[in-house]
Amino acid sequence: MSERLESDMLADSPHPRETMRLIGQDRAEQALLAAYRSGRIHHAWLLGGPEGIGKATLAYRMAKFVLTHPDPHRLDGATSLSVAADAAPARQIVSQSHVDLAVLRRLPNDKTKGFYSNIRVDDVRNVVRFLGSTAGAGGWRIAIIDSAEDLAREGANALLKVLEEPPPRVLFLMISHQPARLLPTIRSRCRLLTLDPLGEADVLLAAAQARPDLSEETLAAGAALAQGSVRRALTLADGEGVSLHRSLTDLLAKLPRIDVAAAHALADRCANKAGDENFALLLDFLDEWLHQRLLAARGEPVPRLARWAQVWEKARHAARDVEAYNLDRKPFVLATLGLLAEASTA
Repeated sequence: MSERLESDMLADSPHPRETMRLIGQDRAEQALLAAYRSGRIHHAWLLGGPEGIGKATLAYRMAKFVLTHPDPHRLDGATSLSVAADAAPARQIVSQSHVDLAVLRRLPNDKTKGFYSNIRVDDVRNVVRFLGSTAGAGGWRIAIIDSAEDLAREGANALLKVLEEPPPRVLFLMISHQPARLLPTIRSRCRLLTLDPLGEADVLLAAAQARPDLSEETLAAGAALAQGSVRRALTLADGEGVSLHRSLTDLLAKLPRIDVAAAHALADRCANKAGDENFALLLDFLDEWLHQRLLAARGEPVPRLARWAQVWEKARHAARDVEAYNLDRKPFVLATLGLLAEASTA
């Protein structure tokens, strides 16, 4: 497992390049295998879908396969993108030493002790130069971008020329959580391969593979709330997510009555710097609850449906203000619960 936290990995979990088994994405894997076997694989692939469903694992899996089998016409009857863990390209990719693989991602910022907010344009230009040079081993040059959303406009534009006129035997594997939000000029030059959210059983299996130190009960509770995302399941299982969801659910079940003591206790768990992760989770839980409430209200009178829509919009707007201006979170939590109670009585 990686010793240092990286921008494209979850703490205490293996990095996608270290994950040898891809769970629940057979359709996407077979699509890449078939394209490569044809000998006419498109040079740029956009691997799309929600966070935490295996896109990066698939990208590294494809890179290992191509660099292990550089001739697409000599695949020895391969039925998946699996390669032996001790194959030289696989070992080199895991150790970040393969000369024909470049990875674009947000790098550590020594000044802030965090990560740069975007993939730096200088890093993009370095990769463009790398792709134009002669391959060092198997004849392919591969670039993994994780994620495309982290490319600022200047960085995306720096990629365009090589996307438009790629050198021979160059392969882009771009990971995107929201492909529709990318620049049209980037999207139009890539082949979109959408990965689906995982079923709960696959989420649990993948989560257990990543974190065998966590109990099955804890992982199962996280998987049940994960909405098909292994990353979300692990975040919930490893922190206060499951108990936070239970506390919020208990409060919402009593609406329009508000348990004042429980509401303050919930808000306190999201306050200050220590509550950063809890606050982000709470926003997700509230957003999902309101989404489900709106779906349930579709058969109700229009004014009542409109009230729930207004509450959803007000909560989202207030949450953006809290995060943008670093406002106190406790009043936001209490005010939002008040809005929900008011909408429930109408």
